[in-house]
Amino acid sequence: MHNLLWYLIAYLVGGIPFGYLIAKYFAGINIKEHGSGNIGATNVLRVLKEKEPKKAKKLAAITLFLDAFKGAAVILAAKLFGVCDATLWTIAVLAVIGHCFSPFLKFEGGKGVATTLGVMLVLIPKAALVGVIVWFIMAKTVRISSLSSLVGILAGIASAYILYPNLSIQSYAPLWIIAFIVIYKHKENIYRLITGQEKRVV
Repeated sequence: MHNLLWYLIAYLVGGIPFGYLIAKYFAGINIKEHGSGNIGATNVLRVLKEKEPKKAKKLAAITLFLDAFKGAAVILAAKLFGVCDATLWTIAVLAVIGHCFSPFLKFEGGKGVATTLGVMLVLIPKAALVGVIVWFIMAKTVRISSLSSLVGILAGIASAYILYPNLSIQSYAPLWIIAFIVIYKHKENIYRLITGQEKRVV
């Protein structure tokens, strides 16, 4: 029962739609009805550049931070209560699921990139840093948000095999479950990448 409570908390905290709330209350925009309809920082940036250009970068940055923070916070809280590592990894997966399929938005949500970063920063910080570096390089050169995010996450997971060869739970399965969820949420982006239709970040 103790673990089930943490799993519920992780899902609900992960499901807090910060991008939706920030765009609505600070810019008066329903982010789900504009751009890609996604509640993540990239869509917040793109939409607000058109609607509220002075607020765009700041609100997108806040969205990115809070989406990552919620993933990190729920794991840190569980660690303070002495939750075992296997449960922490399940919490990580559920936080990302909560973000991607939010109970507060009729099980719609974001694409899970920032929340994945948040949980990785707590559980495997060195691998998370590798992912951030790869994402940054891709973002500055290729300038395609979806591709940068996907490559960054895959690079972070791949580096975990090297940087954490003796992972406490003796399995990398939770990382690949998270990766599958994130890739699934990017399926439309992947189609546009293949067909050359994916937009660059200006």
